[in-house]
Amino acid sequence: MAQTKTTKLSETEAQQFARDGFLIRRGLIDSEQVTQLIDCIDASLNPALAPVEFEADVHYPGAPASRWAEGGQTPRRLLHAFGRDALFRQVATNTSIIDTLSILMDSNKLMLSQNHHNCVMTKHPGFSSVTSWHQDIRYWRFDRPELVSTWIALGPENEANGSLLVIPGSHKLNLDPGKFDAALFLRTDLEENEEILSKAIAVELNAGDVLFFHSRTLHAAGQNESTSIKRSIVFTYHTADNQPIPQTRSAVFEDIAVSLP
Repeated sequence: MAQTKTTKLSETEAQQFARDGFLIRRGLIDSEQVTQLIDCIDASLNPALAPVEFEADVHYPGAPASRWAEGGQTPRRLLHAFGRDALFRQVATNTSIIDTLSILMDSNKLMLSQNHHNCVMTKHPGFSSVTSWHQDIRYWRFDRPELVSTWIALGPENEANGSLLVIPGSHKLNLDPGKFDAALFLRTDLEENEEILSKAIAVELNAGDVLFFHSRTLHAAGQNESTSIKRSIVFTYHTADNQPIPQTRSAVFEDIAVSLP
C-alpha cells in the first residue's frame, strides 16, 4: 500500500509541541488507507473480535452498568491493534508519523509500546462514556515520563461526537497528588483546579489527521451525541533509551522497534 509522501515537520510545529504538549498534523493518512482501515475495524466490531474492552468494563460516567444491561455489549476499544492486521502495522509505522515522532522526541531510535494504547478507540452513539481529565503517565512505568501517543482520526472528530479535549501546556505542570482523585483523574470539585480546566480546548480532526500528544498532557473526552460511530487508532511510542520498568504492566509485552532506516 502506498503511503502519504513525507511532509517535513517545521521548526514552528516542533516548538508548538514543546510549548503545548500536543500537535495536529493534517492529512498524514491518505483516503485509501482510511477506507481500508474503517472496513477492517467494522469487520471486527460486529461481532466484537477479542481482545476487546466494552464500555461497561470501565464504569465511566454514561457507560452501561454492566455487560448484561442495555448497551452492555458496546465495544469501547479493540485491543492489541498492532498484532491484529497488517493494515494497523502499516499505519503505526507510517513514514510521516515516524519522522514526526523522531523530531518531537529527538531520537532516531523509537519503540512502539504494545502495552499502552495500541488499540482502536470507538465511540458509539447512545452508549459511549465520558473520560475524565487525566494524564496517561499516571499508570505507565518507564525510566522517564517522556512518551508520545498518536491519535489517528478515521472520520470527523468534534465535541458533538466525543472528541478529545486537551489542556495546552499541562505536560509541564507539577501537580500535587491532592489535585487528583483516587483513580488519578483531575478533581473538578477543587477551586484550585478551575484555572487549569478553564484552558481546555477541543481537538477537532478530520479523516487522516493525526494528533501527537505528550504522555503528561491532561486530556479528556465527552460522549458521542451524534448518530455515527467515531473510530480512531491510538499508538504510544518511546525512545529506545527510555525503558519500561520490569515487572510492571508497561513491560508485559515486548515493545516493537519502529525506527526508519
